[in-house]
Amino acid sequence: MEKNLTTGSVFKTVVFFSLPYFLSYFLQTLYGMADLFIVGQYEGVASTTAVSVGSQLMHMLTVVIVGLAMGSTVSIGQAIGANDTKKAGQQIGNTVTLFLSLSVVLTGLLLALVDPIVALMSTPEEAVEGTAAYLTVCFLGIPFITAYNIISSIFRGMGDSKTPMFLIAAACAANIGLDYLFIGGLGLGPMGAALGTTLSQTFSVLLSLAVILRRKSGIRLSKQNFRPCAPVMKQILRVGVPVALQDGFIQISFLIITVIANGRGLSDAAAVGIVEKIISFLFLVPSSMLSTVSALGAQNFGAGKPQRARQTLGYALCIAGVYGLCIALLVQLCAEPMVALFTDSADSAQVILGGGQYLRGYVWDCVFAGMHFSFSGYFCACGKSSLSFLHNFLSIVLVRVPGAYLASALFPSTLLPMGLATAAGSLLSVCVCLIAYRAITREPVTR
Repeated sequence: MEKNLTTGSVFKTVVFFSLPYFLSYFLQTLYGMADLFIVGQYEGVASTTAVSVGSQLMHMLTVVIVGLAMGSTVSIGQAIGANDTKKAGQQIGNTVTLFLSLSVVLTGLLLALVDPIVALMSTPEEAVEGTAAYLTVCFLGIPFITAYNIISSIFRGMGDSKTPMFLIAAACAANIGLDYLFIGGLGLGPMGAALGTTLSQTFSVLLSLAVILRRKSGIRLSKQNFRPCAPVMKQILRVGVPVALQDGFIQISFLIITVIANGRGLSDAAAVGIVEKIISFLFLVPSSMLSTVSALGAQNFGAGKPQRARQTLGYALCIAGVYGLCIALLVQLCAEPMVALFTDSADSAQVILGGGQYLRGYVWDCVFAGMHFSFSGYFCACGKSSLSFLHNFLSIVLVRVPGAYLASALFPSTLLPMGLATAAGSLLSVCVCLIAYRAITREPVTR
């Protein structure tokens, strides 16, 4: 059932809506970290590197899909805020049609490009076979990965952030159990990790369909809703495409950094891959703020309450900023033990040392990313998602990628400067966001 989020205490609405988001991201991150953790317990550095490289690419594809689906969340949210259930039904039906077609095309294309992708990633020779096996299985599961994320975006656009949390909890439990079976029990290595991921996503989709069939909603769907409608799809893509491009560029920048790290050797490649997983866990609160501001802001803009949307942004900035600072300071004290959780092989000492260095620099990104994530959510909610793309593009092109390259070249014995380069890129994003926010709040709001 759809839920109206345009009344009551703004702070309470932000907190209570974001908590299920936070738990969903926590479970989804745990879901992704399980592969790396379990492989690290049963396999060597080569298998760990294969899973870290492969899972990073899959994470990139997932966040692009989620970014594109942001168009659906915002469009549905605006319709719910305006109490237009007929329009919401059109948005939901066209979302299903659009993403089903996209997933089929994407699956075929990526399966044909597995080997070139592995080569493009500069994957260390010892990890090539495992990476190719991991990606092949995961690419076969793209339709299910897409389906889960689209169903979640629809629920959230309707004001329901709890159901996606329960769905991902079920998938996470299934993934961990399957990982131990395929990796620990059957010794399938990276392929086993991919099988666990794909099958658990399939289970999650089947479960979500069962929930939809049993749930009563004020929105009625008909065959007409699933027929492609140019204005409806245009509205979805107008918000979703810039966000998808933004997220895609961010992930490409991290893949480039991975390629740079891969060129430094197997230990540094594994260290960077492990830290990326840790950072994805530490980014739970910033990520939940982005999604919360976009969903709540969309409903409030749809209801003609822009001031309430701005208040939502303000609370999100405070929460994300305080959290980021606390986490950054804490990690300075325990970086190496955190990295050590993900590797247990005889040659892991260098991985732990490099990972600790990289994490101590990278973690400062939690402070700045939380702020520009919140701004990005606001820009999406008011229909100006191109601003989200702009600030991320500038940070990547001007700071993040060139900074990581120069840091690697100038400091070959430590990964600390490479981590700091990422944080510096987010700092530039915050500056651009502040300028853009001041500019658009002086203009009339457009939906």
